[in-house]
Amino acid sequence: MRVGIGLPQIGEVATAPFVTRVAREAEQLGYDSLWMFERLLRPVNPRTPYPPSPDGQLPPHMSRILEPLTTLAYIAAATSTINLGTSVLVAPLHNPVVLGKQLGTLAVLSGGRLRVGLGTGWSADEYEAAGANPRGLGAQFEEFLQVLRQIWTAEEAEFNGTHYRLPRSTMGPRPATCPKLYIGAHSDAMMRRVGRLADGWNPAFMPLELLDQKMTIARAAAKDAGRSPDELELVVRANLVVTDRPLPQPRRPFIGSWEQIAEDIQAVRVTGADELFFDCSVASVDDEQTFCAKMTRLYALATGR
Repeated sequence: MRVGIGLPQIGEVATAPFVTRVAREAEQLGYDSLWMFERLLRPVNPRTPYPPSPDGQLPPHMSRILEPLTTLAYIAAATSTINLGTSVLVAPLHNPVVLGKQLGTLAVLSGGRLRVGLGTGWSADEYEAAGANPRGLGAQFEEFLQVLRQIWTAEEAEFNGTHYRLPRSTMGPRPATCPKLYIGAHSDAMMRRVGRLADGWNPAFMPLELLDQKMTIARAAAKDAGRSPDELELVVRANLVVTDRPLPQPRRPFIGSWEQIAEDIQAVRVTGADELFFDCSVASVDDEQTFCAKMTRLYALATGR
C-alpha cells in the first residue's frame, strides 16, 4: 500500500518555506505522494452547510488556503521523485479545456508525477462565484472527464457534447503517460462513473466498512463497460485528528488516539487499498513542529519503518 501526505495548505503554516520543507522531508522519508485539495472561498454566511461541521460553517483557519495547481507547480520544481495529487479539484469551478491544458502542462513539467482527483463539490456559494451551473452536475461531470482524456491522449483533440465543445485542435505538449483520474464522491451513481470513466476512487470521510461495498459497484460498472475491474485503484484520504485519549465507539475513522489511528491504518490495508494518504490540516490546526512530528510518526505507523 502506497502512503501519501497532504501538504500544509491551510492557515498560517501555509507559507512557501514550510510547504517546500514538508514536500522535501516527505520525499526524503519515503512518502509516495503529496496531495492538495481545492477550496475557492470561505463564505461568511454559507448557503450550503459544510458537511463535516456541526454548525455548517467552514473552520476559521480555512479563511487562508493555498490554490492547489499553482502550489503543486511550485512544489514540482522543489522535488524530484514524489508524486503530486489533487484530492480533489471541484470540476464545476473549471472549464475542462482550460483545466486540461493546465494539468497536462503540470504533468509534463513534473516528469509524469501528476495524479488528478476530481469531484463535483457541494457549495452553492462557490458555484455562484465561479459562474457554474449546478444543474445536471452528473452529466456535466461525465463530459468533463471525457474532455480531459481527449486533451491528454489525442493528437488532435475534439469533443462535441451537450455541455462542452472543443473544436478539432492540437494541444501539445501532451503527457507521455495520461495522468490517473480519480473520482472523489460516493453516491452509487458516482461509483458507476468510477467504473466506466475513471482510474479509481478517492473517498474521504467514508466509514471504512463501506469501502468494499462501494468498490463492488464500481468494479461491476467497469466490467459492464468492457474495462478491467482489477485495474481500478482505491486511494483513501484520511482526514486526521489525533486526540489525547481513545474516543468511544462509534467514531469517525482517523479521529482518535494514536492507537486508534494505527487500527484504522490496518483496517484500510485489509481492504486492499492501493494507497492511503493523510491530511493533517483540514480538521485540525498544527504549528510547524507538530505537523512535521505527525508526518514522521504517520509514515512509521503506515510502513513499519
